[in-house]
Amino acid sequence: MEKKIGMLVNTQKKGALDMANRLVQWGKKKGIVFLFPPHEASILGVQATPDDVWKSTIDFAVVIGGDGTFLRASRYILNHSISLYGINLGHLGFLACGKPEEAEADLEQILREEYALQQHRILEGIIWREGRRKHTLYALNDLVLTKGAFARVITIEIRIDNRYFNMLPADGVIVSTPTGSTAYALSAGGPIVPPHVPCMVLAPICAHTLYARPVIVGENDVISLIPRGTHRDLMLTQDGQLGYEILPGDRIELSLSRDKVVNVVTLPQRTYFDLLQEKLKWGQGIERNENKE
Repeated sequence: MEKKIGMLVNTQKKGALDMANRLVQWGKKKGIVFLFPPHEASILGVQATPDDVWKSTIDFAVVIGGDGTFLRASRYILNHSISLYGINLGHLGFLACGKPEEAEADLEQILREEYALQQHRILEGIIWREGRRKHTLYALNDLVLTKGAFARVITIEIRIDNRYFNMLPADGVIVSTPTGSTAYALSAGGPIVPPHVPCMVLAPICAHTLYARPVIVGENDVISLIPRGTHRDLMLTQDGQLGYEILPGDRIELSLSRDKVVNVVTLPQRTYFDLLQEKLKWGQGIERNENKE
C-alpha cells in the first residue's frame, strides 16, 4: 500500500523546488506518494490535490522552505489535525528544523513512527471596533501592533484581564506565543521561552520610557491593547505576513486559543535545546578556547 505524505513548498525559492523534486523522485522508489495543493502543484508541474481533499487525506506534511513557509503552512492546516515537519532552506529556522542533507533519512524515521509531536499553542486576536467584532486572527508566532512610516510615538493602553496595567508610549508592542519568542520578540529584548511552556510574551518596541520591560503573561490571561490619541497610521500584523488597519479606540484582545494548536514533528536526536545551541552558537567559542589550552 502506498504511503501518502502532504508537501508544502516555498515556490519562490529554487532550492525549495529542487528539494521537492528530489523527494518526489525518492518517493517513487520507496512507494511513497507526495500530495501537493493546487498552488504548489501548478509551479512544480505535478498533479494537484484539491485543498479540501488534501486536508482530509494526509496525517502529516513536509514543509520545505524557512520559518516563513512554516508559518504559512500553519495557517493553511489550522483547523485540521495535520502534523508538520519542516526542512529548513532559510536562515535561522527555529520552526523548520530539518536539514536538507538528512531529509530522506528523517522521513524514513518518521514513517517508522520514531518521532514525537510537540504542541505549539496558537495566539488568538480579536479586533473590536465600536463594540463589534471586526476580525478574528490566529498566529503561531505573534501579533504586533505598530505605528506607520512616520517617526511618531504611539500611546497604547494595556489591560490584562480587563484590569488597567500600563499606558505605554512606544513604537509598538509585540504579543507572542512561546514559539514566537525566538522571532520578533527576541529582537525587542524578550526572553526565550520553550514551546512547551504555556504563556504569552508582552514585549514593547522601542519604548519611550526607562521602565518598560518584557512581561510574561499566563496562559489563561487576556491582554487588551487600546491605541489612545488620534494617530491613525496603525497596523496589526499577523506572523509578520498579513496586516490589518487599526483605528484609535479599537480594542485588540489577545489570548492563547483554547481549541487550536499546531502539532510539530520532532526527532529524538534533534531537541529544542539542541536547536537553540546550534542556531545561536551557544558555548562554541568557549569550547574552542578550551581546546587551545
